[in-house]
Amino acid sequence: MDQRMSLITLGVEDLARARRFYAEGLGWQVGMAVENEVVFFQLNGMILSLYSRADLAKDAGVPDAGSGFAGVSLAHNVGSEAEVDAVLDEAQRAGGRIVKPAAKAEWGGYSGYFADPDGHLWEVAHNPYFPIDDQGNTWLA
Repeated sequence: MDQRMSLITLGVEDLARARRFYAEGLGWQVGMAVENEVVFFQLNGMILSLYSRADLAKDAGVPDAGSGFAGVSLAHNVGSEAEVDAVLDEAQRAGGRIVKPAAKAEWGGYSGYFADPDGHLWEVAHNPYFPIDDQGNTWLA
């Protein structure tokens, strides 16, 4: 298997609400959508998909049970501490919930967390050891 990730799908309770959060609230551009079924956002080198949580569980053949911590977070790296604060503010204004306010991190960076309306955790971080290129790709230094 190649060392690659192509698409991340978030299972959501309310597709219209999730679409509004990402598209209108955060200003992301919808790349493709099937009305009332799925929404795709083209990211830098990969795709984020929003899909019904129940349908996603059914597709995977697993029960749609539990609402606790799923052991997964997504990350959005930025170029400065000020950008971390700005993105967290934007997420909160869009309807996200700040889970952990931004602070200096023990690993030498600066980060905080927000949860989207379905509780998916996003870390917003400035990591001085992971450079970001002009296309927004984050690299291991």
